[in-house]
Amino acid sequence: MVKAVVGANWGDEGKGKITDMLAAKADIVVRFQGGANAGHTIVNNYGKFALHTLPSGVFYDHTTSIIGNGVALNIPILMGELKSITDKGVPMPKILISDRAQIVMPYHILLDQYEEERLAGKSFGSTKSGIAPFYSDKYAKIGFQVSELFDEDILKEKVERVAEIKNVLFEHMYHKDKIDTAKLLDTLHEYRDMVKPFVCDTSLYISNALKEGKTVLLEGQLGTLKDPDHGIYPMVTSSSTLAAFGAIGAGIAPYEIKQVVTVCKAYSSAVGAGAFVSEIFGDEADELRRRGGDGGEYGATTGRPRRMGWFDCVASKYGCRMQGTTDVAFTVLDVLGYLDEIPVCTGYEIDGEVTTDFPVTRLLEKAKPVIEKLPGWKCDIRGIKTYEELPKECRAYVEFIEERIGYPITMISNGPSRDDIIYRKK
Repeated sequence: MVKAVVGANWGDEGKGKITDMLAAKADIVVRFQGGANAGHTIVNNYGKFALHTLPSGVFYDHTTSIIGNGVALNIPILMGELKSITDKGVPMPKILISDRAQIVMPYHILLDQYEEERLAGKSFGSTKSGIAPFYSDKYAKIGFQVSELFDEDILKEKVERVAEIKNVLFEHMYHKDKIDTAKLLDTLHEYRDMVKPFVCDTSLYISNALKEGKTVLLEGQLGTLKDPDHGIYPMVTSSSTLAAFGAIGAGIAPYEIKQVVTVCKAYSSAVGAGAFVSEIFGDEADELRRRGGDGGEYGATTGRPRRMGWFDCVASKYGCRMQGTTDVAFTVLDVLGYLDEIPVCTGYEIDGEVTTDFPVTRLLEKAKPVIEKLPGWKCDIRGIKTYEELPKECRAYVEFIEERIGYPITMISNGPSRDDIIYRKK
């Protein structure tokens, strides 16, 4: 049985908590795409953690956590994360790294920084984690696979060949120091020694586990609207954020994915540039940001203040459709308890016409939100364990959104911890 946990919107929906929660009944948790450019915040009995590469199942001793072949693997960051959780008393998790995963190289991070500097005001709002240069190299077929770390002849030849290409950019486009190939080779030897205990054919490992009836959880990064094909291009990430890519990024057959849990926030937030139709500003945004999440709405990787907005039915309906949603997990509902009435974006007005279908980016830039307001419930709903116990205005809000997006909300998160969850029958 394979389940996927993915995001409906711009990322930051609360996937880490939902994965951490569902991992209680999973045998294997797989990160299948993305890199350390975004994070998942998790609160459990060990404390509060911001994970960037480690799968969110690492807090259980019964799970195996896998870094899939689709991940942009920053080896020092992964090892630093492992140390950061074990230093806080978390038992050393069982980690496996795909021998086909590709490595974020030191020069990828430099290229990302230099390009953002060059673009200045026209930049893409990158986290400068090397992700776009990494994926560019992967598809240009000059990336480094983990398996190649263990063949010295291949490694030496490739370092020389790739450095020759990159140094043209460093020297003539960015006017920076060239790559020192001897130093780079030493770094890759260090990387090899760090990952050696964890590397294996993870696709085969997962295949054998499925034959034994094990449960596998696929964990996605970011959300539908950051997908390079179906998102707000070009303000997107560089790997597919869709559940369908989970089959590729983990190395399994697509028909194995039986459940797609798509995580939606009860309001909207985004880190980085790009179209955001329901965005709010000023004091209204500041208050929602301050109350939001657990300790405020700030990026788990960058610490940047998130852009804030009301729930967007148009974007979320589209986001759920593209994910192939079977279940919606509706998060941070408790945050909205301070409002007398709650605005919801139910449509986009584009050139004088209202649509409820999500458009391409050039039209999205012109869209104005169509807002409806629902009565607030004006109380704290943390600690409530059943749907029927929620205030009627709160239930009305959930049901209004469920009807507009067209997918069943089966889980409601009403607090940051693992136990703050309400299960709701379809």
